[in-house]
Amino acid sequence: MLGDVLLVTLQGELHDKAAEQLQQDIAAAITDRSARGVVIDVSGVEIVDSFLGRVFAEIAASTRLLAAETVVAGMRPAVAITLVELGLTLPGLRTALDADEALRMLTRASGYLSHVPGRRENA
Repeated sequence: MLGDVLLVTLQGELHDKAAEQLQQDIAAAITDRSARGVVIDVSGVEIVDSFLGRVFAEIAASTRLLAAETVVAGMRPAVAITLVELGLTLPGLRTALDADEALRMLTRASGYLSHVPGRRENA
């Protein structure tokens, strides 16, 4: 956690069972830690199928219901192209080029992270 933002980093291939568990773990962490934002860093993910795309959309939907916002960061061009080809629009899911930008997006949106010691925002 960085302030009230949960940072989730995914590496390699995420199988169906692990993706479902991820969804449950994120929801639990939001409620247990009062997270107001979630950054899912997918820069280490090379392959996304329709199931994983739907999991991302479901994570964003459940996060919103828990009064938090989700930003997916670091999506590779091939992954983005695959999601488009699969027809997955991922409503309600914001994206950023990298985790730093995702944190800045959440900070600008609601003042998240303003109380994290040593954290400075660029003017």
